[in-house]
Amino acid sequence: MQRKLLTNGNAFQRTDKRWCGVVWYMDEDGERKRKSFSGTTKAEVNNKMKDYIATFNDEVNDSVIATKKLSEALGEWLRVFKFASVSRITYDRCEQILKNQINPSLGEKVIENITSADLKKTILTLTDKGYSYSTVKQTYNLLNEFFRYLELEDYLVKNPMRHVQLAKKSVFYASQGKELKPTCETVTVFTPEEIETFKKEAFSTYKNGKRKHELPEVFILMLNTGLRTGEMLGIRNCDIDLKNKVLHVQQAVKEQYKREGTEKSGGREMIIGTPKSKTSIRSVPLNETAMKMIEEIRKERYFGEDAPLVAEADGNYTTPNSLRKRFYRILELADIEHKGLHSLRHTFATTLINGVKQPDGTIKSLTPKQVADILGHTTSEITEIYYVKKDTSRLAGMTDGFEM
Repeated sequence: MQRKLLTNGNAFQRTDKRWCGVVWYMDEDGERKRKSFSGTTKAEVNNKMKDYIATFNDEVNDSVIATKKLSEALGEWLRVFKFASVSRITYDRCEQILKNQINPSLGEKVIENITSADLKKTILTLTDKGYSYSTVKQTYNLLNEFFRYLELEDYLVKNPMRHVQLAKKSVFYASQGKELKPTCETVTVFTPEEIETFKKEAFSTYKNGKRKHELPEVFILMLNTGLRTGEMLGIRNCDIDLKNKVLHVQQAVKEQYKREGTEKSGGREMIIGTPKSKTSIRSVPLNETAMKMIEEIRKERYFGEDAPLVAEADGNYTTPNSLRKRFYRILELADIEHKGLHSLRHTFATTLINGVKQPDGTIKSLTPKQVADILGHTTSEITEIYYVKKDTSRLAGMTDGFEM
């Protein structure tokens, strides 16, 4: 709550002929407080109260968020409230949204002068510029959370975000001239042909027999385990049990901005932390291909049981950015359409659920719940909706004999 004056000061004379004065105010906790003054004359007391009131108002004005520019106030709010309550990676993202999506149009505006029209224009501008729905939604959510805080703390009488609505995803894409496809159709996977082409390039060599690509087995291992990038890089040799054909996901590698306190100190740093969620801590079964890839990686680089499986030449952990660059280079040289590393995880999930045709003509597949457990998802719905590309080719002829 904001401090505020309740009176302009009252001077009175005591029985001993000395003059006194009292200024009543409300503190940050909403409690009524007073400040007392004394002097030999009424003018002296009035001057003391006048000076106190002027200082009080200056301090209040300095602390009132509503009179600050949005870039300053929102940045301060992030440092005070967000930094300690979210992961560093989430905080980095919030800071980037403020810098790239909010500040260009609203950063110099004083908060109390910002209208619903200003906020709507910002959201529409981002949409017109072709930003993804995810980016625009994150921008909307950050602004919404900040202005709601101002409203709850009585820094603003009226919250301008109350009249700003985020368009539905279908409307958003239509305004960009794009078609909103079912989520399963937007899942990016490798076709069997692309997998073979990828492998051919990944394991290719120069004329002198030297490999073109560093540790290509890592990508095939990811393709056969569905591990996230950070999880793959966080696997230590001691997390792998080849005898029982399983590996244990217990940590993950992440990248974040270097900071001194809340301030960036230049560059990025790698940290070894916990996986994405509680369900991400899991045991993943290993098929024969996965075990072979692990053995091949260890032949080239093995620095002990406590060292990472995917290690740099000096034995240290590999950064996600380094692994992505190696992956993209293979895709480029293999002339395969650009895909993210997460596509390996999508391909793994899609193959397990859609199934693989066996020699006897039957389809071997796993249930969505089984795949969700392997991937570390909290529900099988997440797996089905966001990770599996439906294979409708197998529907042909399935209704034969059901004529009505």
